[in-house]
Amino acid sequence: MTHADEAGFDGGLREFFDYRDLAMARVTGGKIQAHVIRAKDGHKATGGWHYHHLDFQMVYVLKGWVRFEYDGVGEVLLKPGSCVYQPPGIKHREIEHSADMELIEIVSPADFETIAIEAP
Repeated sequence: MTHADEAGFDGGLREFFDYRDLAMARVTGGKIQAHVIRAKDGHKATGGWHYHHLDFQMVYVLKGWVRFEYDGVGEVLLKPGSCVYQPPGIKHREIEHSADMELIEIVSPADFETIAIEAP
């Protein structure tokens, strides 16, 4: 169990986001990772194309908005209440986000590899 008033945000996969670990990796033996991710003050997305070696990834937007681009799909705007499943290996990039963006991301396994690529 974690509580927002007892937890802080720190660095993570992307330098333009802050991450709050929801402690799922610890309690699932590394099967699942969950974070609350928010926009870092004064930072903008780099827009780099990449994909992940993982089995499952979903994003649920709590506040603000975020614009992704997916290979074969195009640009997608996610806003509060939007949920997206990102299939394993899908090439994607985060284009931009609002200053107040906050989302939940759940992935499996907890540790996975991210591969940077040129535009598809």
